[in-house]
Amino acid sequence: MTAADHEAFARRWAEAIVGTSYVSMGRRVLAKHLLGLTQRLVDATLAEEFDPSVGRQIGVDMVAAHFTGTETLRGTLALISEELPGLLGSNPHCTDVPRRVAQLAASMAAGYAGALRERSLDEQDAVYRAGLRARRQAEQALAASETKFRAMFTEAAIGIGIGDLAGNITDANPALQRMFGYSLEEFTRLNVSAMVHPEDASSVWQTYAELIRGGRDHFRMEKRFYRSDGGEIWTNLTVSLVRDENNEPAYQVAMLEDVSERRLLQAKLEHQAYHDPLTLLANRQLVTERLAQIFAESAVGRRVGLCFLDLDGFKVVNDSLGHHVGDQLLKTVAARLTRCCCAGELVARMGGDEFVIVVEGTAGEQDVVTLADRVLAAMAEPIRVGKHQLRVTASIGVVERPVVDTNPEDLLQAADITMYRAKADGKARYAIFDRIRNDSEVLRFTLSATMLAAIERDEFFVEYQPLFRLQDRSLIGVEALVRWRHPTFGVLGPERFIDLAEESGSIVQLGRWVLGQACEQARAWGDSFGAAAPFVSVNLAPRQLHEPALVADITEILADNHLEPASLQLELTEQALLSDADGPLTVLTKLHGMGVRIALDDFGTGYWNIPDLRRLPLHELKLAGSFAEGLQSPSALVDQRIVAALADLAHALGLTVTAEGIETPEQFGRFRTAGCDTGQGSLFAPPGAPEQIEHLLRACHPLCDISTEA
Repeated sequence: MTAADHEAFARRWAEAIVGTSYVSMGRRVLAKHLLGLTQRLVDATLAEEFDPSVGRQIGVDMVAAHFTGTETLRGTLALISEELPGLLGSNPHCTDVPRRVAQLAASMAAGYAGALRERSLDEQDAVYRAGLRARRQAEQALAASETKFRAMFTEAAIGIGIGDLAGNITDANPALQRMFGYSLEEFTRLNVSAMVHPEDASSVWQTYAELIRGGRDHFRMEKRFYRSDGGEIWTNLTVSLVRDENNEPAYQVAMLEDVSERRLLQAKLEHQAYHDPLTLLANRQLVTERLAQIFAESAVGRRVGLCFLDLDGFKVVNDSLGHHVGDQLLKTVAARLTRCCCAGELVARMGGDEFVIVVEGTAGEQDVVTLADRVLAAMAEPIRVGKHQLRVTASIGVVERPVVDTNPEDLLQAADITMYRAKADGKARYAIFDRIRNDSEVLRFTLSATMLAAIERDEFFVEYQPLFRLQDRSLIGVEALVRWRHPTFGVLGPERFIDLAEESGSIVQLGRWVLGQACEQARAWGDSFGAAAPFVSVNLAPRQLHEPALVADITEILADNHLEPASLQLELTEQALLSDADGPLTVLTKLHGMGVRIALDDFGTGYWNIPDLRRLPLHELKLAGSFAEGLQSPSALVDQRIVAALADLAHALGLTVTAEGIETPEQFGRFRTAGCDTGQGSLFAPPGAPEQIEHLLRACHPLCDISTEA
């Protein structure tokens, strides 16, 4: 029998028994394993000294390899008995192969059966020992669990109580006893129903009843209880339902954590969050939430009023007498305001020296006016702080509106704006909300707040008003006038926003932008019209004269546009020169030295000392528009003489004179007769786009080779 025969027999053996035992081997692995047993069978059959016990060991090895299925042995014995003798054939050394194969098979069956029996006994013993071990471990675990539970129950920092389904308390740990001040014996005489607090919500006990019925397994809430001494405690309460083996409610376990200190701290923090620490009045946050609550309720027929109060001259008290005096003053004011108010009216300090009184359910404006009168009367009496006797007045903004007509933000804003109107009207008074004036103030604040962003969004643009020589009506210059193309309010003239720009400081950025635009346009006209191009005149605000970078900015703008300094004229008012004797003059002298034209605008409206004109670096005087009005009046000849005198004075100083506001031919003729050099006004042309100036330039200089597309 060759090695190939051995492998073939092993493969047939594997096919015969595959799937008959729970052995995790595939056919190839199984055949390889059985090849070794096949070789042992062949060697035992052909041995000179035949030993049938080899078969017994092969049976034992099969069991050890987990070939223990009932069909495994039958298939194996059938294959060996039927095929192995034929494969071995006749052998000169062994003439009784069939007998030997039969004995080996019998011995294999005996060894297999014996090993299988031993294995079963071992497994039964192992199962028995495992059962004993598991029982012993379960008993030990139960004892340990009970010990741990008792230790946890006894030593726990939170209170734990156990009760039956009727609410009778059956056990309470030491922490719960300390928390409530009851002994265990006293606890076991109590029922859960005795733990009711008068301010418990009905939902608390509805939830508890649902748990006892088995409708829920646990619930958690914050609940107050009474101690044995009558004191109150706040707890975090968790109640759990314990069920029996049939899943039916058996008893209840309650765990309670004393959170009284946390509640006190929380209440203190809430008070601090909603109250001013100095005066103990409500603060802005509480006012905001109270107003939100008022406006969230039904608004039909309901009204609300506000007194927005600011102390007059409080900063002087702080600066002169010290903040400690100012603080005491604020406390006294808070006390007086509180005494002025009725129940339900909220007095609050909004910050600094600003206070608010919120009045709900007013019957009309008179209710809040009456309150404002009481406040002014209370504030009229002197306030003594230490050795100082102070008289402090207040300005009050009064607003009273139907709830449906406004909202909390607009109400506060209207009261604030109205209060500033009271200050502007003379202080120590109240002002009543006026929608028209309020809308005007809101517009001012809106424009002021959005101006810088509007510059970045290119909402501004420049129009140009031509400046003509009076003798021949030729166009020699233009005045740049900024406009605001507002997305909400339409096109706004400078009278609507220039003052706001000066107040907010935005005039610096806006002025630089106008300078840049005007010089860029001047360069474009210079490229198109050459020597006939007009100079551009730009208004300079007083604030700009105090900017350290003004000269550098103008130098840079002129250089960027390749523009001669004489192509730019800067107009400034007397106000700009009166504010500082040295600073503006230094700046103007530098600009004059560069060759930039300087014009004094609106001359004749202020208090300028005429002889001092000699020390100003000027090129031009622009007479105020009021002179043009005078030349239309019955006293026109007198006004004409005044204009002539001013023109003579200016010419003596080497200055040109420009008349503003020329609207009629009569005004034009009288200004020209009086000696004015140039003029501007609607008689010549209103302010317009650059294209309008180009049209006028072509009309004034028809012989110029002009190409606006060049």
